[in-house]
Amino acid sequence: MGSGEKKQKQRSRLATQIRISYILLLLPSVVFIAFAFYNLWQINARSNEMISSVVTASEFSLQFKEDFDDETYLLIVGNVTPENANLKGELDKARQVVQDLKGYTNTEDNQKRLQYAEKYLNNLETYVDRIKENLGSENKYEANMLIWENDVQIVTSLLKDTINEYIYYENRQIQITQAQNNAMFVDFVEISIALLVFSVVSMIVVSYFGPIWITRPIEEQVKEEQKQLRKAEFDLLQSQINPHFLYNTLDAIIWSAEAGNQKQVVNMVGNLSDFFRLSLNKGKETVIVREELQHVRSYLEIQQIRYQDILHFEINVPESINDFRIPKLTVQPVVENALYHGIKNKRGGGRITVTGEEKEDYYTITVEDDGKGMSEERLREIRKAIQDSAPDQNVVYGLYNVNERIRLNYGEEYGIHIDSILDKGTRVVIRLPKSQA
Repeated sequence: MGSGEKKQKQRSRLATQIRISYILLLLPSVVFIAFAFYNLWQINARSNEMISSVVTASEFSLQFKEDFDDETYLLIVGNVTPENANLKGELDKARQVVQDLKGYTNTEDNQKRLQYAEKYLNNLETYVDRIKENLGSENKYEANMLIWENDVQIVTSLLKDTINEYIYYENRQIQITQAQNNAMFVDFVEISIALLVFSVVSMIVVSYFGPIWITRPIEEQVKEEQKQLRKAEFDLLQSQINPHFLYNTLDAIIWSAEAGNQKQVVNMVGNLSDFFRLSLNKGKETVIVREELQHVRSYLEIQQIRYQDILHFEINVPESINDFRIPKLTVQPVVENALYHGIKNKRGGGRITVTGEEKEDYYTITVEDDGKGMSEERLREIRKAIQDSAPDQNVVYGLYNVNERIRLNYGEEYGIHIDSILDKGTRVVIRLPKSQA
C-alpha cells in the first residue's frame, strides 16, 4: 500500500467517523419520530374501532325493533308458522352484535348498557317461547296480543333506547379521544421540530469542529501509525504460503509414490516439512541467515524434483554471515521470482546461485540466475515500482514485499538492488545491517 493509498484510507476513516457522528445525532430524532408514529397509528386504529362500533350499533338500532315487532305480530296472527318464523335467528344475530360491541367499548357505563341489552334479548326469547306455546292452544290470541303489546314492544323499545344511549356516549368518547389525539399530535410535532433543530445545529457544530478533534491526534501519530500498519501488513504477507506451490508439491509427492520412488518421496516430504517449519518459525519475525538459507534450500530441492530437467542451483555463503539476523522469508521470494520469471522462461533451463558477502557495516546476499533476463525499459519500470512503493506489477510484488519490509525494519539505506540483461540473466542484491542473535 503506497503513501497515497494510506492518505486516502485516512480520509475515508475520517469521513466514516463524521458520518457515524451524524447518525448518532439523528438517532434520537428518528427513534422519537418512530415512537410517535407508532402511537399515532395505535390511536388511529382505536378511533377506527370506536367508529365501527358506533356504525354497527346504529345499524342494529335502526333495524332490530321494527323487524322483530313485525315478525312477532305476523306469527301471532298466523301469517307465519312457528317453523318459518325467524325470531330465533334475529335474537342470535342481536346477541352477536352486542357481544361485538363489548369488544369495542372501553367505558364502564357502556359495558353496563350492553349487559342490560343482553337481559332484554333474554326476555324477548322468553316472550317468543310463550307465544309459540300459546299458539298450540285455542283461545290464546288475546293473550298473545297482550304479550306483544305489553311485553315485546316495550322491551324492544327499551333495547333500542339502550343502544341509542350506547351510541351517544360512544360518540362523546370519540370526540374526547379526538381532542386528546389532536393535542398529542401537536406535542409530537413540536418535539419533533425541536429535535430536528437540535440535530441540525449539532451537525453543523460537528461538521466544523469534528474534523479538528478527530484529525489532531491522527496528525500527531500518522507517521508511526502508517509505519506500524504497513509493517503489520507485510508481516502478514510474509506468512502466506502460495497454495499453488503446496498443491503442486503434493501432486509431485503422489506421482513419485505411484512410480515407486520411495527415496524421492521421503526427500520431498522432509523438505516440505522443513519449508513449513521454517516459514512459521514459532511466529518470530527474524531468523539467522543459516535458517533462512536452509529454508531456501528446502524450497529449491522441492522445485528441483519438479523441474529436474531445467533447474540447477548452488548456495555458497560464507560462514561468517550465517549467524547474522535477517527478516524471515527474505531470500525465498527472490529465489522464487528467479525461478518463475527467469529460468522457466528460458529454453533449456538454467542455474540459480545464492552467494553472500560481509562488509564493514553490513552484509549482502545475492541471488543470481542465468535465465531470460529483461530489457532495459522493463528493468527501469521494476526499479521504479520497487523504489516508489508502487507495486502495480504482479511480477515484482515479491521483490517489492522484500524491499519494503527491510526498509521498514532497518531504514531507507537497506533493501534490494536489481540488475538484468535480456537473454543473459538477472542479479538481485539484498543489503542488510549486521546484527547477531
